[in-house]
Amino acid sequence: MRKSLDLLFHLTLWLSALCLVVIALMVGIQLAARLVDGALKLAGLQPFGLVILSLAEIAGYLLAAASFLALAGTLKAGAHIRVTMLLAALPETVRHKVEVWAFGASAAFCAYVTWQLGLFAFVSWQFNEVSPGVIRVPLALPQAAMAFGALVLTIALIDECMIVFRRGRPSFRAVEDAVTLGKEG
Repeated sequence: MRKSLDLLFHLTLWLSALCLVVIALMVGIQLAARLVDGALKLAGLQPFGLVILSLAEIAGYLLAAASFLALAGTLKAGAHIRVTMLLAALPETVRHKVEVWAFGASAAFCAYVTWQLGLFAFVSWQFNEVSPGVIRVPLALPQAAMAFGALVLTIALIDECMIVFRRGRPSFRAVEDAVTLGKEG
């Protein structure tokens, strides 16, 4: 089960990275096309006129998908912003209880968000809602990616809650402690 969960978290990080690469490629191609067109105009030649339609809109959808898909993997890597100053000041037994509560409450909240995002995507799919841009993107696609990212984050939060409940320390605490110790030393 552990390997399957870790694979899921890594897969969503790679999907997130893929979304960012696609954004970079589209923007790079559009920028290169504008530069070539400008150079052709300066040379008195006919520009190509290459335009990626709905670039801003599609990049926005990809960025939303990338953001949500990266949530679980960054949580597991200890890259989320947390208030560790307060936690570090607590005795270990109290810190354990606070972390179990925090992960449990976060998982419950995230499960609610996941449900609402999934419902939102389902309604968009049911009514065949599309974006208003030149390229009519079915809105259920980016919404489903966001819901999937939120679902994987919910799974990661439940996983961390169970890890803390059983072993007392979140899986990313070693990384967090190394960063904290590295800054002090």
